[in-house]
Amino acid sequence: MNDDDRTGCLVCRSPLIKMQEEKVMECAICRKKFTDFISCINGHYVCCECAEHPGHAVIKNVCTQTQSKNPLSIAVVMMDNPLIGMHTDEHHSIVAASLLAAYKNSGGDVDLEPAVTEAISRGSTVPYGICAYAGTSGGAVSAGIFYSIIAHTSPLSVKEWGNGNLLVSSCLAKIGEAGGPRCCKRCTFFALETAVKYVKENLDITMEMPEKIRCGYVSKNPDCNKTLCPYYVE
Repeated sequence: MNDDDRTGCLVCRSPLIKMQEEKVMECAICRKKFTDFISCINGHYVCCECAEHPGHAVIKNVCTQTQSKNPLSIAVVMMDNPLIGMHTDEHHSIVAASLLAAYKNSGGDVDLEPAVTEAISRGSTVPYGICAYAGTSGGAVSAGIFYSIIAHTSPLSVKEWGNGNLLVSSCLAKIGEAGGPRCCKRCTFFALETAVKYVKENLDITMEMPEKIRCGYVSKNPDCNKTLCPYYVE
């Protein structure tokens, strides 16, 4: 991470400025309002709480600006960013956010910016290590977050409630069959593939996805199970 990553705007990386007087500003990530005197030259403001999670800013910036219809490509842009680690809880938001962006760009009906903000908010509630400690991959949960947002699912929904759980269970089946040890990239790939297929079959929206996913993170993962992973390439 270079100095610009630490001191520049977390949304657009432009320089920060200090105003002479405080004013009420809306955080570009959580949308809550705060009184402060620091923003970037483009007017972006990030509150202290969100500044502690800069990966969320990466997710929002990428997903609200991309024109891609391919959620894998969108996710890779985020995962390649130095602010996103190999195994981090940001992946619990990356799956949902990349699917929302690709869904919107493929003709899906969703108000993208607030949807991505909501995906980050919900994904942030999914604990780190849930794949091990609860037997439930955060990547699969994130696919469910995506569906619940586009379907406006509530606890009292009927069809939408069931469909969201069916999508998550399909993701978990693929992830579980692959076995461990944990890999946030592998779980992300499984969840994206499964969700793209599910959306095409059930919502008649076709997002783009390569015929074969080839993982580019093998060298960064000392625990990679290599040839046991369907995405492994030497």
